[in-house]
Amino acid sequence: MSGSSDLYLKPTALLTGAAGRARGMAAPLAGGPVAFTAVEVIRRHGKARDVVVRGLDALREVTAMSKRLEAISAVRPPFAGLTLDRPRLMGVINVTPDSFSDGGRYAHRDKAIAHGQALLQAGADILDVGGESTRPGAAPVSRQEEMDRVIPVVAALAKDGALVSIDTRHAAVMREALAAGARIVNDVTALAGDSGSLAAVAASDAAIVLMHMQGEPRTMQQEPAYVDAPLDIYDFFAERLTACAAAGIERSRIALDPGIGFGKRDPHNVAILADLALYHGLGCVLLLGVSRKSFIGRLSRNEDANNRLAGSLAAALAGIERGAQIVRVHDVAETAQALAIWQAIAAGHPA
Repeated sequence: MSGSSDLYLKPTALLTGAAGRARGMAAPLAGGPVAFTAVEVIRRHGKARDVVVRGLDALREVTAMSKRLEAISAVRPPFAGLTLDRPRLMGVINVTPDSFSDGGRYAHRDKAIAHGQALLQAGADILDVGGESTRPGAAPVSRQEEMDRVIPVVAALAKDGALVSIDTRHAAVMREALAAGARIVNDVTALAGDSGSLAAVAASDAAIVLMHMQGEPRTMQQEPAYVDAPLDIYDFFAERLTACAAAGIERSRIALDPGIGFGKRDPHNVAILADLALYHGLGCVLLLGVSRKSFIGRLSRNEDANNRLAGSLAAALAGIERGAQIVRVHDVAETAQALAIWQAIAAGHPA
């Protein structure tokens, strides 16, 4: 299930509904509601790709390919106890004065806690609490300030029974948040930004989101460069999964987030979204965060962050149709509504 430096399998000819359930011709994508009937076998040669489309039967006849197909189609175990039989929503709680979309709105702990409770009522399955903005150009804050912002919020929401994720790149904050009741660590540096992060997560039973970011928040949008963005990120994840395994973190605890907008220009973002199903070759849960991000405005009419709901929903549903199992969103109620309609159409009947 680990990556190859030159050979990749991307599920294609994706289906939902009754056609998707015809498993004789199609295989389930990560055991979910989307299925695939063919695979793009990709070999990379620098910036060029050699792509051959193969049917499932042809690949099953090759032992090595058959094992990789099994990794792509296998049902993923519950993530932090949350079953993945349907797409799940991670609601965003920024306890910060300077986040790109809602900075300052929930900086006070009581407002943040109330917002978390409202997100649960709106349909959030996970609450992602962050105390340091990682928007482009953001400056870091001290560990103590970050903990002062998030720990009371994490503790209160966890006490109420919420499944809480801590959005941090610092090991000290991870440890304190896990002790306060968080059950997921969401790290924009994929546990590589702090030398103690791997050990902090390994010492717990927490689930982990490994996100890809090229560079760091203050400088990540200054000329980001890739040979082939989707494949480069695949290789990055393969390396981080190897590091996690060496630290004793099982793959079943891990979700992968390609980090849309984090050290990526619009062509990179679009290519990654188009190739999203590729990452299921690594055998992990797939998480996607596109909510209100600036690429939506640039691809549309330069709308500001508070006027990107329609684009956020379009991008989220496109991700789900390519196998994303968790979507990280600001607008939980609206996304839940869009997802309910998508699920009913995909199933061919009301849920």
